[in-house]
Amino acid sequence: MRVVVAGSHGLIGSALLPHLVDSGHEVLRLVRGRPTGPDELPWDPDGGRLDPALLRGVDAVVNLAGVNVGSRPLTAARKRQVIGSRLRTTGLISATLAANPDTPRILLQASGIGAYGDRGDDVLSEAEPFGSTFFAEVVRRWEAATQPATDAGVRVVHLRTGIVLSPNGGALGRLLPLIRWGLGGPLGSGRQFWAWITLLDEVRAITHLLSSDVAGPANLVAEPARNRDVVAALAAEWHRPAVLPAPAWALRLILGDFAPEVLGSVRAVPTTLAASGFLPEHPDIATAASWLRAQLPAG
Repeated sequence: MRVVVAGSHGLIGSALLPHLVDSGHEVLRLVRGRPTGPDELPWDPDGGRLDPALLRGVDAVVNLAGVNVGSRPLTAARKRQVIGSRLRTTGLISATLAANPDTPRILLQASGIGAYGDRGDDVLSEAEPFGSTFFAEVVRRWEAATQPATDAGVRVVHLRTGIVLSPNGGALGRLLPLIRWGLGGPLGSGRQFWAWITLLDEVRAITHLLSSDVAGPANLVAEPARNRDVVAALAAEWHRPAVLPAPAWALRLILGDFAPEVLGSVRAVPTTLAASGFLPEHPDIATAASWLRAQLPAG
């Protein structure tokens, strides 16, 4: 397949591109500014410009674009950037596909497991309603921006990605060094469920969904685990203790509106992904921790 990827420089995008190529796909990238190679296509989501002619002969679009939600404090201005960056990019791609029937009929659209909000021990399939947190509202509006494409017959998949476990950045970017130094521990009570997926299985799942018949939301997660068990499994791989908890009040003070994403409980399960025949390489936190350990040098 010929696949166009938007947001190719982030954690997921930079891993997805080589995986797609290794899987036999031809990959093109949407880039802001002047293209520097034959595999780059220009677009300007802030200005609402995407030439549909560039997408002719392309089979699918994977849209991962959007500002990083965890890189800066969630001030009112930053919240507007988080929402705006997602609506502009998604809206432009969706409108372009909807208005031009000779453009791709498959859109894999980034989304998030924050759709459900803090739901305690409830088991959450894709049929569950949206929650009431800031990020649940972000996801609701983000996914709604693809409606023109859906109405035009494009197969749209909302990639409700969980906490991506990667040896190089992402949610573990700050936690993993503490664990390796023996300073890690549960976040808050540690009883909250984390819906997670390894970076390898994330890109494998996206590649799988290119050729599946799935449409609508898909939870890109493995078997959910309580935060304390995630930390304990990681610490065990480095033969370190995991007994220094981070108090919930301190996390709320430091993280502000991002704290619910760390302290909230999301017991999401990959119902749609499993039904489509996808088999993860890392189905549980023990195998994921072992994989992460193997990716990093000893120490």
